[in-house]
Amino acid sequence: MSDIFFRELNLPSPDVHLGVGSGPHGAQTGAMLAALERPILESAPDWVVVYGDTNSTLAGALVTAKLNIRLAHVEAGLRSFNRSMPEEINRLVADRLGDVLFCPSDTAVRNLAAEGRTAGVHRAADTMIEALDEARPRADATSTVLARLGVVEKKFVLATIHRAENTDNPQRLDAIVSALSRGTEPVVLPLHPRTRAALGDRLKRSGCVKALDAVGYLDMLKLESAARLIVTDSGGVQKEAYWLGAPCVTVRDETEWIETVDAGWNVLTGAQPEAIAAAIANLTPPSARPPLYGDGLNADGIVRCLEDAA
Repeated sequence: MSDIFFRELNLPSPDVHLGVGSGPHGAQTGAMLAALERPILESAPDWVVVYGDTNSTLAGALVTAKLNIRLAHVEAGLRSFNRSMPEEINRLVADRLGDVLFCPSDTAVRNLAAEGRTAGVHRAADTMIEALDEARPRADATSTVLARLGVVEKKFVLATIHRAENTDNPQRLDAIVSALSRGTEPVVLPLHPRTRAALGDRLKRSGCVKALDAVGYLDMLKLESAARLIVTDSGGVQKEAYWLGAPCVTVRDETEWIETVDAGWNVLTGAQPEAIAAAIANLTPPSARPPLYGDGLNADGIVRCLEDAA
C-alpha cells in the first residue's frame, strides 16, 4: 500500500526498505527491530526521527535507544488513556525514550507535563496539514474517484474502519456495519486489508454501503472534501475531516484529537448502532471552525530545531 503514497506525495523512493509486511504485533515489531539495526549502525545518524504511533514508531524508538543515538518523536504527547490500544503503548514508549518531543497540540504538551516530562518538549504544528495543503489542489484537479463511484458531492457518507478494537471485535464490527446500512444515501467504504478480512460476508446485507479497495492519498482527499459526513476510527481522518470542513462521527470510545470534539465538528459514539445512526442523520456542526493543529514549528522548523541541537 505504501508505493502509491510515495508517488502521489512526490517523495523519493526510500534508500532502505525493510520488507516487513503485516502480521501479529510481536512478530512484526521483532522483524523491524532486527531489520533496522544494521542500517542505523551503518549510517551513524545524529538523530533518528520517528513519527506517530505505529509499530514502526515503536521499533525505531527501541533500536535507537539501545544504540545510544538521539531520538526525536513527532506527534508526541497524544494520549487516549486506553492501554488496550496498541497505539497507546507505542506512544508511551516513544515519548519515554525520546530526547526531543514535538507535540501537535497544547493538550499533548499538558499530557507530557502531567507525566513529569517538560525538558525537550516543543509545540509543533501538525505536519499532516502541510501535506494536505500541498496535495489538495492536485486532488481536485486529477482525482476522478467521484465519477468512478457514481456519487455526488455532499450526497454521500465516507467511512473508514481499521482499528483493531473494531475490526477484531465481531460485536463492534457488526454494530458499525449495521449503523452504516440504515440510511438511504450511499456510504463509501474504502477497505483496509484487515477490515476486508474481518468483514467476511457482512457487506452482503449492507444495502447502501459501497465497499472498495483502499484508495490512494489524492482520491482519499477528494472523498473527504466531497463527503457530507465522515464516519471513522482513524486519528488522521478525524483531523483531515476537520481541516476540510466535513462533520465527523468517530466510532471509538475516546479520541486523542479531543479539540475536534470540543469544537463541535466531531462526535464520539463508540460502537453503539443507535448513537452512530443518530449522529450520521443529525450531526450539525457550528458555523465556526477555529484553526486547530497549525500553530508551532512547521516541518522546516522541526528540521532546524534538530540541526541546532546537533
